[in-house]
Amino acid sequence: MLSRYLLPQRTTLIGLAALLFASIGLQLVNPQIIRYFIDTAQSDKSLTPLYYAALLFIGFSLFQQIVSVIATYVSENLAWRTTNQLRGDLAEHGLKLDMSFHKSNTTGSIIERVDGDVNALANFFSSFIIHLAGNLLLMLGIIILLFRENILIGSAMLLFVLFAVYIIQWIRKFALPIWTKWRQINAEFYGFIGEHLEGTEDTRANGATGFVMNRFYSLLRRMLPIRTKAFLGFASMWITTIIIFALGNAMAFAVSAYLWKQGSITIGTVYLIFYYTELLAKPIEKIRTQIEDLQKADASLVRIRELLGTRSKIEDGPGAKLSSGPLSVEFRDVTFSYDDDQPTLDDIALQLEPGEVLGLLGRTGSGKTTLARMLLRFYDPQRGIIALGGTDIKQCKLSELRTKVALVTQNIEILQGSVRDNLTLYDETISDSDIVRVLGELGLKGWYASLPEGLDTLLASGGGSLSAGEAQLLAFARVFLTDPGLVILDEASSRLDPLTEYRMEQAIDKLLTDRTCVIIAHRLSTVERADKIVILEQGRIVEAGIRTKLASDPNSRFSGMLAAGLEEVLA
Repeated sequence: MLSRYLLPQRTTLIGLAALLFASIGLQLVNPQIIRYFIDTAQSDKSLTPLYYAALLFIGFSLFQQIVSVIATYVSENLAWRTTNQLRGDLAEHGLKLDMSFHKSNTTGSIIERVDGDVNALANFFSSFIIHLAGNLLLMLGIIILLFRENILIGSAMLLFVLFAVYIIQWIRKFALPIWTKWRQINAEFYGFIGEHLEGTEDTRANGATGFVMNRFYSLLRRMLPIRTKAFLGFASMWITTIIIFALGNAMAFAVSAYLWKQGSITIGTVYLIFYYTELLAKPIEKIRTQIEDLQKADASLVRIRELLGTRSKIEDGPGAKLSSGPLSVEFRDVTFSYDDDQPTLDDIALQLEPGEVLGLLGRTGSGKTTLARMLLRFYDPQRGIIALGGTDIKQCKLSELRTKVALVTQNIEILQGSVRDNLTLYDETISDSDIVRVLGELGLKGWYASLPEGLDTLLASGGGSLSAGEAQLLAFARVFLTDPGLVILDEASSRLDPLTEYRMEQAIDKLLTDRTCVIIAHRLSTVERADKIVILEQGRIVEAGIRTKLASDPNSRFSGMLAAGLEEVLA
């Protein structure tokens, strides 16, 4: 992690190290000035050297504070850059993981891993190594100077430092597992909150508030003992350091008093020893807090490495290209199961010529949506081959495949951003004139004209400012701006009012020209444009053929659906 994210910032690291080492030097010099001041003040010498010593002390102190402020700014800036890079890598990695990962992890828990765990690494990335080295160097400098003053005081303080560091390390090993558990349950808690805040409307409508709150309090009851243990681990380190510092001061006073009575040191040196002992507490305390940060970072690093180590079951192909224009579709004996138990799709074989429209029918749970999503490689079959334009889609790069295949569902995701960004998804190659043309073809010219800032008008996240029909038509506009060779409409018109649906039907007739299309539908009007019909039942094709032939055959299932009313049969 450090080599990947911190070493590229080596220039900033070198500058930060220089600032910290300058600060250490200033901290070691100031006590020497104070000793000189005390010893000179006790003599009968002129006051002039005292004035110079006082001014020197004030100057060094001010300079030390300036260096400290600059070092803090550089450190925080470094932390921000490195953690942002890690956040970006985690977010990109998460987007590349297959749907089975996203189905088994809540949105909230993923957010907590991408943001919460990374926040715990801010200090670790920014200055952990430098501060640790700096504080160790400061302790070493103090010990050397104390040995220089007197071997007895130097030996006493060296034993004090070794004992303090050993005790802190000993306590740390008990605290680490608790912090790991805390990070894990924290992610679970935020996943729960995110899931139920998103579903607030359904929760209230179904009277499930009591159930949700019961689970909420149950999670809190699980979190409390873990948090208590984690806090006790922190408190034990804090209390231990206080006791150690008190013992260190007592030792320094005792040794100094003995040496002073022996006449081995001056009063100024006594103060110097006391000052250095107090100063010695600072790096030990800093190391303690850094170790505390490290144990939090340990827990977060484990989870981050686990996420980065999670490999998608859907891997890029070698890079076969798909032809431009309408694509043929072929399923060759495809079998797929979500849980390796009951097949969701069982031995599916079908073929669609370039430019043909397939009407895909079946009851809920028959496998229609699964079949459609396999064309985008959201899932791969356990057996069989799916080919577009005669090319096995496993041989294509995912980016290539998903630019040639477009999917429109009844659930439309509107992003917080401008109308342009929502339609182009930040593809700068799409011109404004193309956007306006497509909006006109979809019957949204009046809506576009009403926008106060045109394509720069901001839309709220979730599309709160749009009607269901407008959101659906914007989703169609997204698709046709990318000019795919295959379009999948998964019950895309189910949320539209009759007038909007009529406008959309007219637009689709024009926009599907020279494109292959798979339509999953419950309505008669939607499949009237289909060239072929496939009816699924429990993951198997129970009927397939030319729509007109099936409609005219009184013994066909499709003919029966038309006679009974398609919506009623599939309900």
